[in-house]
Amino acid sequence: MDAHIWMGSRQIVAQKYSERVSPYDGRVVSRFAHCDVHDAHDALVIAQKAAKNSKKVPLHQRCAWLLDVAAQLREQREEFAHVLCDEVGKPITYARIEVDRCIETITLSAETMRTVHGETINTDAMASGRKAHAYWRRESVGVVVAITPFNFPLNLVAHKLAPALVAGNSVVLKPTPEAPLCAYKLAQLFIQSPYATPDALSVVYGDAEVGSALVSSDIPRVVSFTGSVTVGNIITKNAGIKKVSLELGGNAATFIDESADLAYAAARCAMGAFVNAGQVCISLQRIYVDSTIYDAFAHKMGEETAKLVVGSPYHAETFLGPLINDEAALRAMSWVESAIAQGAKALTPPRVEGRIFYPCVMTEVTDSMKIVCEEVFAPIVSLVRVNGLKEAIEKMNNSPFGLQFSVFTNNLAHATYAIDELEAGGVVINDIPTLRFDIQPYGGVKLSGVGREGPRFAIEEFTEIKSVVIL
Repeated sequence: MDAHIWMGSRQIVAQKYSERVSPYDGRVVSRFAHCDVHDAHDALVIAQKAAKNSKKVPLHQRCAWLLDVAAQLREQREEFAHVLCDEVGKPITYARIEVDRCIETITLSAETMRTVHGETINTDAMASGRKAHAYWRRESVGVVVAITPFNFPLNLVAHKLAPALVAGNSVVLKPTPEAPLCAYKLAQLFIQSPYATPDALSVVYGDAEVGSALVSSDIPRVVSFTGSVTVGNIITKNAGIKKVSLELGGNAATFIDESADLAYAAARCAMGAFVNAGQVCISLQRIYVDSTIYDAFAHKMGEETAKLVVGSPYHAETFLGPLINDEAALRAMSWVESAIAQGAKALTPPRVEGRIFYPCVMTEVTDSMKIVCEEVFAPIVSLVRVNGLKEAIEKMNNSPFGLQFSVFTNNLAHATYAIDELEAGGVVINDIPTLRFDIQPYGGVKLSGVGREGPRFAIEEFTEIKSVVIL
């Protein structure tokens, strides 16, 4: 099926298309339209005109719109799951989970918007003031540009579209070229809903030139981007005076202390390090283990890793499928080989078959190795021996990233100390840093980004405060 351009409510058949092949078996699984800067400009102009009407649409209709999309998505759950499996090689069991999470994200956005409100202000609270009727309220920003990645190409689109649209904005979406059909089909549900605000959503595809045209335009008031630090830097420099929300890279870490349940911690760490083939911004990459339990934990981690089923994403029992492309697989192997050449050891031997990179647990690593200090975005995790919580936190914080960290402990003092001292947007106690509930605020510090996602918090990003005084 082709992923066409959506110019508002109008579907455009392009003159040229590119093919998307399955990262698992190389089959052509979709085609997407070529767009240029003129398409980007046209989409923005349509969105600018639509925004004038979008904010006037009654809230109950906007909520009904989202709930209708969620209902349609629920009916088409299996079809969407197979598109995820085809385009990005996501194992079918986890593809179904992503569809379910997308339904929840859209539903939660509608429910949350019903409770968004301002408040009255006591203007005579200070001597310089006087009695008046004063309040503030949230209003839509107007036009939002949303740029999304390949690793969760359905739910991360929903995390931008649903809050932005229900808040009364119009949106121009530029989805990843690795999963064009997934985004197209979701956008189609929004656009063809009987409750849809006309022309409130457009979809264009393209390269950096198209992205730059969207970001640098004076029309959008918010740019919401999920992706690499490199592109995030470019967006920040080119955006001009507008809100920019960036969810960028991570280098997630955890600490296992001597009081932790090692069997539970190892099972969860194997999940956190290798789910989605490690292609998660909060994929567990560094495991710091107290020296007194290091050997025992390493043994259990090896056992849990060996249990994981690797192979075809179309099999229900498969846990780990292919990386997104050949380049990702080659990079992962080169980083492991580089670490081994520098003295690291592989607890589970590095192995790659096509684009499938088998889960790899590394030991004897140093802080300067790429697999430790940079974002690997592959199923590679490193075990590091430390002498206690303070050393672990020092090493965890010694990173340009700060998205999510965690600690496994049954020591309350350790838990509270970690919550206070860890430099990250999120801290998890007794589970993996890869844990994310869609209802929670999600985002990082340092190079991990600015702004927060999660429906309530995204709605704040996609609205502005208006202060009103009546005398």
